[in-house]
Amino acid sequence: MKSFVRISALLWADILVGFAFFEMQKYLTEVWKLSFTHAAGILNIWGGIAMILPVFFLFLVDACLGNFTMLLISSTTYTVGIGFVTMSTPSVLASHTATCKQCIGHTQKALFYTGMALIAVGSAGNDVSVRSFGHEQKDKPDSYASIKACLKIPGFILVVLIAVIGAIALPYIKPWTLRFGIPAICTAFATFLFWSGWCTYDKDKPKGSPLTNVCRVFVASAFKKSKPFPLNNREIYKKAENESFSRSRCLRCLEKAAIILPGEDEEKSRWRLCSVGEVEEAKIAVRMIPMWLTFIVCGIVSSTANTYFVEQANKMNRRLGTWKVPLQVLLLLFEWAKAWFDILASWSLRKYKEYGAPIGIAVAMILSVLCCITAAKIETRRLNVIRRHGLVDQPDKEVPMSIFWLLFQFFLLAGLDAFLEKGVGTFHEEQAPESMKTYLEYFTKGVSGLGYMLSVLTVYVVGKISERGGRRTNWFQYTLNRSRLDRYYWVLAALSCVNLLAFILVAWSYRYKDEEASYQGVVGTGESALPSTNADDKGECCCCCA
Repeated sequence: MKSFVRISALLWADILVGFAFFEMQKYLTEVWKLSFTHAAGILNIWGGIAMILPVFFLFLVDACLGNFTMLLISSTTYTVGIGFVTMSTPSVLASHTATCKQCIGHTQKALFYTGMALIAVGSAGNDVSVRSFGHEQKDKPDSYASIKACLKIPGFILVVLIAVIGAIALPYIKPWTLRFGIPAICTAFATFLFWSGWCTYDKDKPKGSPLTNVCRVFVASAFKKSKPFPLNNREIYKKAENESFSRSRCLRCLEKAAIILPGEDEEKSRWRLCSVGEVEEAKIAVRMIPMWLTFIVCGIVSSTANTYFVEQANKMNRRLGTWKVPLQVLLLLFEWAKAWFDILASWSLRKYKEYGAPIGIAVAMILSVLCCITAAKIETRRLNVIRRHGLVDQPDKEVPMSIFWLLFQFFLLAGLDAFLEKGVGTFHEEQAPESMKTYLEYFTKGVSGLGYMLSVLTVYVVGKISERGGRRTNWFQYTLNRSRLDRYYWVLAALSCVNLLAFILVAWSYRYKDEEASYQGVVGTGESALPSTNADDKGECCCCCA
């Protein structure tokens, strides 16, 4: 039980950090005095890196480090990173507490950027290893599963309590030093609690990464590129009798990795010889790449949540009766809506089981289109209110329009995230090789993270095109009131529509496992057992991924 509490504390502390960092856009624009696009660019690049890193960290965990070592590194860097961000606030190192641009010197910038980089590393490491390390614990005399069941309700209550504190109590603490400092203290305590169980944890040794096997397939097939395809099963390396190549001609070039040359064996020629099963797993992973690429646009749309959406909300009317609603309440409602959409997505995938995964992903992309259209309409309304009240050149004044108008776009974005996660998860569960399911999950997040980073490029390109050689005003000005963010949302809506069509085409042409099984070939003992080759025997191959 102690092990479970110590490990779970790392996740509980992370919740408070998430609510504190939800206002980072506001911090960068009001304290650092950055333009809203500059602030959003910093956060989206940081968020993208944090989503891409888990792929590499999972490889390191499986290949050499193990979950315990990764958590020692990630929890420490996470704590130090948040500490650096806290120290970067002007009131810590500056001679006065004024929040002016001149107060942010080179020292503050160095601390902030270093801290954000360390947080990205720590967040990615925790994401990869916390749950996996928890499952490694045997927790004498009870099993991890039984302890988890016993603490499920108290743990849920604690998570809700922390979320409510982060959304309601934390925003009323005015100094930014304390807003970041309190989560930093909680994270330091959670890290200390984790480290205190050093001698009591059960630590599994690294067992090797399936990603290495994929790399081996490409290396081995490259070495044997000029070799002809084999005519019988004696020239093919199989670890199990039931292993076979698919009859599909997709990526046949990789099958040469399984050709046995004189003097080759598994131990001595590990990077020159792969089994049939390893080749087929590599082919499945490569065939998924076109589908992954369609998730980039979803990442671009999702990146607007804690940047442009927050910027819109910052100066809108936040009063609910006499209560001024904190910005973090939007994040709390977003997570609540995502939980409900998650239930709806799970029900839909069960009902339409045969094609549930592609349908779920398509619904996510439809919600992406609707979210962008809704955001564009609401921003147009907000700009009209600003013009009517003469607030175009007064960005610090409150806009007389309720913040709750933004709930529509937040809820649609929550639906996008929920359906995408469930749809992609189901797709991997049904189509991915068992050994690679975890990797493919993080690959998908990494592709969405790439979308976060590409959103910066998207804003730059759209801004430059909108100028049209200087004859028109750039849609992105220094302040939001003078910008045309609504037009950018319309561009994202159009991009999402094109992306939806691309996904439909990819999903329609993708060869699913049940289709593959209908013409699965078994490597036999005669010439007829392997696909006949003409041009392929000369070292050519068909590398289509349909």
